[in-house]
Amino acid sequence: MSERLYVTADSQSDWYRNVVSLRRSVDLLARFVDDAEELRLVLEHEAATKPARGMPPIVVRPFEEAEVYDPIAAAIRWPFEHPCRSRYSDGSFGVWYGARELETSVYETVHHFRINTLASEAARASPGPIYQDRRVHRVYCAAMLVDLRGRCAVEPRLLDPVDYSVCQSLGRQLHAAAQPGVLTLSARRSGHDIVGVFDARSLSDPRTVCYLTYALDPETGRVAVSRAPGKVEWVL
Repeated sequence: MSERLYVTADSQSDWYRNVVSLRRSVDLLARFVDDAEELRLVLEHEAATKPARGMPPIVVRPFEEAEVYDPIAAAIRWPFEHPCRSRYSDGSFGVWYGARELETSVYETVHHFRINTLASEAARASPGPIYQDRRVHRVYCAAMLVDLRGRCAVEPRLLDPVDYSVCQSLGRQLHAAAQPGVLTLSARRSGHDIVGVFDARSLSDPRTVCYLTYALDPETGRVAVSRAPGKVEWVL
């Protein structure tokens, strides 16, 4: 790909980040106490003795806060702290992927959920649907990214559904040149924008949008996606 590439300000906006997460926290104390009044007393005791959630003291004990949900870690830092092979990385560096629309993030993540799950022993042994809960964030990207959208029409390998070699080669070159990432098109939902960000410093302000539940039928490979429990919004 020898033609000149350009950066664009179109990437400077919010992007949807769709990650595996519990739909809601589980009350671990409830499993040990049967009586409602006893549970209330235990919860009151926990609230009175657990670390404060307000302004931290001058001397902190970081491990006491280990269970507190960290939106930066969940929505931004994970792919940079755990780099792996993906469309624009050979595994030597992390890439954060986001989508312009919620539905595009669903198409992208359902594809990988289906492929990975059907290849597992769990799918072969499951007597019914296999579920996965997810949390969707919106995250702001401040960087101007390399715009590959126009190139996708003349270089179809940028959207190859299986072979990532061209994208990985380009990603390696751009990362080595200290480019913050790419704005390109989704390989799973035609004509819709996604980003691959190489620098965590370009990302900020994570906000939870909603929770989703994916239900995979191992026999058909179809995935039903629900936002509200029991209400299917997409079947892919």
